[in-house]
Amino acid sequence: MEQPYYETFQEISDLGIQLAYSTAPGGYHPLHWHEEIELLYQLNGEATIQIEGKKYQIPNKHLTVVDSGLVHSTYTYSDTSMFICAHISRKYMERYLPDIELYQIHCIPDDLTDEQFPEYRKICQMLEDLTRIYIEDASAFLMEAEGIIMQVLAHLIRHFSTHAASKVTATDRLTVDRIREIITYVEEHFAGQISLQDIADHLGLGKEYFCRFFKKNMGMSFLQYVNEVRVSHIYQDLIQTDAPVYEIAEKNGFHNQKLFNRTFKSIYGCTPSSVRKNCQAY
Repeated sequence: MEQPYYETFQEISDLGIQLAYSTAPGGYHPLHWHEEIELLYQLNGEATIQIEGKKYQIPNKHLTVVDSGLVHSTYTYSDTSMFICAHISRKYMERYLPDIELYQIHCIPDDLTDEQFPEYRKICQMLEDLTRIYIEDASAFLMEAEGIIMQVLAHLIRHFSTHAASKVTATDRLTVDRIREIITYVEEHFAGQISLQDIADHLGLGKEYFCRFFKKNMGMSFLQYVNEVRVSHIYQDLIQTDAPVYEIAEKNGFHNQKLFNRTFKSIYGCTPSSVRKNCQAY
């Protein structure tokens, strides 16, 4: 899936570690999921992340972990946001922990216990060291980066994970699979017309049942979600191209200008033209 405001990930290991550094205007990344474990470390500014329907504030110099398969969205507020984002494949970790699928990692600043805090600060310092090495552009950066990320993962498994036999029911698994399929479908078709009947037929569900299912599990209407995905792609085109706003909107599936302007402002709190103007100032 395309990452709307992350830089292209750099392969740290051919076995499943990817790393990205980014300096970009604030932005919104709608609900999405991925198989990899995500490490998100804010270097500058603040962000909000929603994980499985719960919102958290992420201050700078703090790590947030999004475990694999969790539906989440992010919103960065600063005009210039800087962060590290690493994706680690669970398959990569199987060579060290064959039963890695039974580990669930939960590391979010708001939920830290007093006992966890010293270890949490150690992990954050490791990520600061990773940033320093990256800035220095040392010839051995890739080797050091892989080593640091492996240390971070070891600390997360040791101090921020639970290990138990899977209690996921067949119904839970079906729900997760459907949500993933919906997200993937929207990412592939957002630029065109997507009707409720289209997506319901794709899943083999009735339209009314699909609407109830989506609202219950995503916390918003399907149309709202589709429009948020479109707006996030429009935002990226605004800061990366000089194309007229109306062309960008239509290219990304918005043909109702009034609805587009209202949706854009509800997410970013400003107009499309002001986003482009602010970007040109940097």
